[in-house]
Parts: sequence; C-alpha cells; structure tokens
Amino acid sequence: MNIFLIKFFKFCVVGGSGVLIDFGFTYLCKEKFKINKYISNSIGFMIAASSNYILNRIWTFCSENQNIMTEYFYFILISVIGLLINNISLWFVHSKMKYNFYLSKLVAIGVATFWNFLANYTFTFNTSLNLESLI
Repeated sequence: MNIFLIKFFKFCVVGGSGVLIDFGFTYLCKEKFKINKYISNSIGFMIAASSNYILNRIWTFCSENQNIMTEYFYFILISVIGLLINNISLWFVHSKMKYNFYLSKLVAIGVATFWNFLANYTFTFNTSLNLESLI
C-alpha cells in the first residue's frame, strides 16, 4: 500500500481520538460551563490538536526532528489555520444551512482534516525540509 495512504489512514485514526477529545471538551465548555459555542469549539479543537501532535509525531510520521518545540509550533500553526477553516465551515453549515450544531461540527472536522493532513505531511513532518533554516 502507498506510504501516503498509510500515513493518511494513521492520521485519521489519530484524528478519531482527537474528535472524541474535541467533542468532549466542546460539550463540557458549552453545556456545563455555558461558554459561547464558538469559543467552546475552539477550546475543544486546540486541546485535541495538542493531543494529535503527540500521537502523530510518534505513530503516524515517526518524526526524528530533535527540535520538538519548532515542530510543535508548526503543527499548532497549521491547526490554527485548520481551526479557522473549521469555524467557518461550522458557521456555514450550522447558521446558514440550519443543521444541528454537533452534526455541523462533524462536517467541519472533516473539511479541516484534509487541510491539516496535507499541510502537516508536506511541511511539519517532511524530514527533507530543514525547519531550522526557516526560522
């Protein structure tokens, strides 16, 4: 099987655990702590992104980059862009198309997944790039 597809599959498995974390924290913040639904969405997304970084570094991409902080910075930067894509998608599907908030969130996660994988595959975990030279 193509290494790209294997990595995408692993990325999606890690993303599945991230969805559980994301939904859990979003629900907790929105329903229990009564925080604004978009802020709650952002909190859930960022906690899941941090968890996903660790799992993707170890399992999906088997990164040997010694500068974890630089790599984490790029992963989070890509995740923040993904968060913007996620929130725009969430807003559109929920507010404009009038779908349930959590169904809309699931759609938004799917849209952001493609961005996150492609950007991390080609940039964050691409060992042929020298990340240190970019700083």
